[in-house]
Amino acid sequence: MIIQKTSNSRIQNLDKDNISFGSTFIDHMLVCEYENGKWGEVRIMPYGSFSFSPAMMCLNYGQACFEGMKAYKDQKGQVFLFRPEKNFERINKSAKRLAMPEVTREMFVEGLKALVDIDRAWIPQGEGFSLYIRPLIFATEEALMARESNKYMFAIIASPAKAYYSAPVSVLISDYYSRAANGGIGFAKAAGNYAAAFYPTQLANEAGYEQIIWTDDATHGYFEESGTMNVFVRVEDTIYTPPVSERILDGITRDSFIELAKRRGMEVVVDKIPVQFVINAHKEGTLKEIWGVGTAVVSNRFKAMGYKGERLTLPLLSDEESYAENLKKELIGIQSNQQEDPFGWRVLVEEGVAHK
Repeated sequence: MIIQKTSNSRIQNLDKDNISFGSTFIDHMLVCEYENGKWGEVRIMPYGSFSFSPAMMCLNYGQACFEGMKAYKDQKGQVFLFRPEKNFERINKSAKRLAMPEVTREMFVEGLKALVDIDRAWIPQGEGFSLYIRPLIFATEEALMARESNKYMFAIIASPAKAYYSAPVSVLISDYYSRAANGGIGFAKAAGNYAAAFYPTQLANEAGYEQIIWTDDATHGYFEESGTMNVFVRVEDTIYTPPVSERILDGITRDSFIELAKRRGMEVVVDKIPVQFVINAHKEGTLKEIWGVGTAVVSNRFKAMGYKGERLTLPLLSDEESYAENLKKELIGIQSNQQEDPFGWRVLVEEGVAHK
């Protein structure tokens, strides 16, 4: 690993109380290039821009995928990653589906630890703060040919973050647009998945909703995801969430919520969620809450849902009564080293690891 430290740190410009999510970047980034059938040397270097041609293949044919993860700093100043092995596994799953080369564990996990160690000062301390980390792989060959690229770049960039939007949002149940289809790339964190979601989300915004609940492409009769989040529904005291599939992302926060709920003795049903089941539960008064989960937001509850021209107000339980809020609080406690981690999810980033 080659490490080139910046001679002009920008840390003094960081105002943690006025952080705009994903727009301020740490001093360094990790970069590794793929050419002639193999990955080159991992480099940690000052954060900055690259010069690329408009003929770069990722711009023309969409070979690009990424991950989203976080690092946390506890009250003693120790720094932790959360389940990085899961992100490592998932980015390679995405890369394989997009015909891109997989990265090694040393590149991803050890490189990530080194980068976070070097810029640990950029991780804000305090409740709700973290370092949002974006590993990505994209095609860099300059060629207008409809085939897989012969050159790629793996990079990791990171941005200090404060708690994402947490106010309850309204969601529109999609009965036309789909996020993914069978045989497609819905299970991958492909860049194109997000681009395809923007227009339907614009339409939902114009109709007075912040997000979409995506439904299956064949019948639009089953919940799949919500916006960029996995979705959970609570009817009475049972939690429902759709199973992961080739259409639904295997969310790490989703998996963590399921494990935490089971450990608490809550009933969790991982199965298809019919839209009509949720509508009927709302009419019968047994629908307690619906929420989405993801790395950036952790968890976000829904206050209303739109379906076939009707806006249905959802219950807003107190934080003490809400399963969503209780599970979120416990997960954040584990991530930030404020409470016991019975699962071994928390990974300490040792000081000086970049030079070992």
